[in-house]
Amino acid sequence: MDLGKVLADNIKNLSQIGSDPTGGMTRLLYTDSWLEAQKYVANQLTDAGLTATFDEVGNLFGRIEGTKYPEETILSGSHIDTVVNGGTLDGQFGVIAAYVAIQYLLATYGQPLRSLEVISMAEEEGSRFPTVFWGSKNFVREAKRSDVEDIADFEGKKFVDEMRRQGFDFRDESVPKRDDIRAFVEIHIEQGNVLENEALQIGVVNNIAGQRRYTIVLKGEANHAGTTPMGYRKDAVYGFSKICFEIIDRAVQVGDPLVVTFGKVEPKPNTVNVVPGEVLFTMDCRHTDQEVLKNFTEEAEAFMKEVAKDHQLDIAIDLWMDEAPVPMNDDIVATVEKAAKAEKMKYKMMHSGAGHDSQIIAPHYPSAMIFVPSIKGISHNPAEETKHEDLVAGVKVLAKALYELAYKE
Repeated sequence: MDLGKVLADNIKNLSQIGSDPTGGMTRLLYTDSWLEAQKYVANQLTDAGLTATFDEVGNLFGRIEGTKYPEETILSGSHIDTVVNGGTLDGQFGVIAAYVAIQYLLATYGQPLRSLEVISMAEEEGSRFPTVFWGSKNFVREAKRSDVEDIADFEGKKFVDEMRRQGFDFRDESVPKRDDIRAFVEIHIEQGNVLENEALQIGVVNNIAGQRRYTIVLKGEANHAGTTPMGYRKDAVYGFSKICFEIIDRAVQVGDPLVVTFGKVEPKPNTVNVVPGEVLFTMDCRHTDQEVLKNFTEEAEAFMKEVAKDHQLDIAIDLWMDEAPVPMNDDIVATVEKAAKAEKMKYKMMHSGAGHDSQIIAPHYPSAMIFVPSIKGISHNPAEETKHEDLVAGVKVLAKALYELAYKE
């Protein structure tokens, strides 16, 4: 089996489903292109000798039974949906890599001792409806019907109507989560430039960073830019600028893996000759240690309030996302590292600063992730790309890890 050719052909073929005339790919949950992509994967699973089935919400599984321990399952996969005008690797590479790796293992070693299974998760990105991780949350029985019953997409199409239009529905909530999963391994492009900058082929992910996201509003007083002396102003942008500079400066001093981002800034009235009386801005802060994350952000909140008081500004702070870091399983991480060494890959242990399906699955089943480099760190963009030899290297490490988990006593 020419693993590299099979991988390249599958990426090329699957990327044509949902391809965007303006470049890139758009394949959103419960659209026709999404269903076509899942059916393509189902056919590939069947051709590889796996039994393909859908669950109630549209997660796709491909399974080969183990000869000795069929009740123990080793799982691999990722998500099939994309962002709007995204690249051709985010999500789907992990799906393709899983079934190509298993196809290679079956062709080389025959049927495994433990069952091997691929999962192509219905949705992770949150690009169509205001919900995320719909696929993995249903898989681990965390998804709630109430979360999606009343939501719609940007065209006003209701989530429930679109789900049922494609032949899917809510799961039976009386059925407990599966108890056969012994390991989950997800491979993904890094979506950053650490591996490329360090000339490495593989990242062995041991932790997914926690995230705290805020929306903050500073309110002062809009006034004439020419007639209001500096000492009389209640300038919301002035207050924001001090907050932004100081908190970023503190983050630099703390160092990796702490990151903080002020990604959205909306001053009002946002015109050249008026002192801005209001600023809405966001703050995104991430770290792999929950205590460090909590302490840093609480200190940032206190500093913001202090600045607001000093500048005679009102402040409203809304912490609307508070996700704890998710460590990967030590044993599965060690298995992936062993696989990287066995394949003689240049690798490093690292954390993920971005969210992935693994962060939903890891609290329930032993999990680990594999990263391959992203050229210039670009992702969620038609320019998203990884060297073919790095993709192949990733699949080889994944296959070796699955071999250790499913074929060894």
